[in-house]
Amino acid sequence: MTSPRAEPIAALSVAIIASNEERHIGDALSSVVNLASEIVAVIDSRSRDATAAICQDYGARVYVEPWRGFPAQRNRALDLCAGAWVLFLDADERVMPDLADEIRAVLTGGTDRAGFWIPRHNLFFGRRLQGGGWYPDEQLRLMRRDRARYNEARLVHEFAMLDGPTDRMRGHLLHLNIERIDELWRKQRSYAIQEAQTLFLDGAPVRWRSFIGAPAREFYRRFVTLHGYRDGALGLFLCATMAYFEVVKHVHLKGLTPCRRDLSLRR
Repeated sequence: MTSPRAEPIAALSVAIIASNEERHIGDALSSVVNLASEIVAVIDSRSRDATAAICQDYGARVYVEPWRGFPAQRNRALDLCAGAWVLFLDADERVMPDLADEIRAVLTGGTDRAGFWIPRHNLFFGRRLQGGGWYPDEQLRLMRRDRARYNEARLVHEFAMLDGPTDRMRGHLLHLNIERIDELWRKQRSYAIQEAQTLFLDGAPVRWRSFIGAPAREFYRRFVTLHGYRDGALGLFLCATMAYFEVVKHVHLKGLTPCRRDLSLRR
């Protein structure tokens, strides 16, 4: 286990994008405060709780910025970091001790990789999931700052584009994904709307068969192909929920279609 007195890695910055996360962010910062030479927190200017103050208590450099979407905020964080390497951490995530040790060993030993994928344990209602796409749930979070950029055209589930090869870590992130039903509903509705907006901007057509086919495929993919059945009744509930929000996504896309027609007429 990493010693709490271990020297921070000089080449490493930790970047956190957050808004109204006072309930979670302290433990996230605690998991990396001895790992990196700096913590950079980009806080949504709409945040109204103590998130920024907690970050400052942990010695983070805090920047309160207007919300421009996840990929744009991550690019902003990359620009603000000083380290050659950046580890992106969400407020509801924790760096497990085995991952901290592995990051320390890799970065101090030298590597030619441009980035590393990190497996993530997801907790839903306090239970660690095994299937349904929620494990190993690898995330591209550790990257060379000068060789990484996020695609700002993708509004949700953003991903980094790296100039160079990647590798995988064995250590884990812990993700406190969902703790309450209302949180699950709110988060998935937001994702569905943003995904619909992305489809709209890409010119995707509205097909009536998608209202049945898309949720059916999503349920089969998560529950059968990705072994969501391993998580029993909870797995069944979550896979059905994800299928339902496929319907929400296509309903919202249909609602945007008149806007596309209006734009075409104006041209």
